[in-house]
Amino acid sequence: MVTPVPVKSVTLRVTRIAPWLRAMAAIRAPAIEIGRPAASRLAAMSAQWAAATSSKGSTQRSGEHRTPPRYGGEVILPKEREPRFTTIRRGGTLTDADHRLLALWAAVCAEHVLPLFERERPGDDRPRRAIEQIRAWTRGELTMSVSRAAGGHAMAAARPLRGAARHAAFAAGQAAVVAHVAAHELGAAAYAIKALQAAAATRADAEQAGRLECRWQRDQLPDAIRQLVLDDQRRRNSICWSVFDC
Repeated sequence: MVTPVPVKSVTLRVTRIAPWLRAMAAIRAPAIEIGRPAASRLAAMSAQWAAATSSKGSTQRSGEHRTPPRYGGEVILPKEREPRFTTIRRGGTLTDADHRLLALWAAVCAEHVLPLFERERPGDDRPRRAIEQIRAWTRGELTMSVSRAAGGHAMAAARPLRGAARHAAFAAGQAAVVAHVAAHELGAAAYAIKALQAAAATRADAEQAGRLECRWQRDQLPDAIRQLVLDDQRRRNSICWSVFDC
């Protein structure tokens, strides 16, 4: 005779295991006997999940949260969004016109260092295409999601690389995703500066190259967004490798 399992106990177990059920569907674990009591079936499912993740090399402990991947392994975006970089339709104060200007400036910053990537990967057009896509977005020729996807492809091109080429591809990727989140404009600028720093022969040359690029970028700022970007650089400099000390 099977001992009844209290409803509260089953509910608690379901609550704890529910986040794993979708992942288990992809594992194709052996079927569990339907006739077992609910609590027993859930315990077996939990055991199968643990075994599957263990076999894949998972080192996550119970209660820990997975850290989402971040572009380039560094933080570009602040934890709290700045209303001035959030469009009006989303509750912020950023106009569509200024959003487009931010995107175009980011594209200029990324394009300035693009040769550092293309010299190393001449057959890979993903970063260049990302820059083209964000410009097309500003002209209303394609949707935000298309430009964002192009940015993701450019950053995928960056990840296997090191040094200047890596940073240059990340700059292009960051520029393309400005269509989705305007605050990525500073990511494009920061990675462009890092690309030139990485290309320099000495540390002193790198510091000088970074300062010169930072000043060049500021010279390209349209008047309509100049103060907005300068304020943003001061606010986020510490999470952008302090490259805006120029």
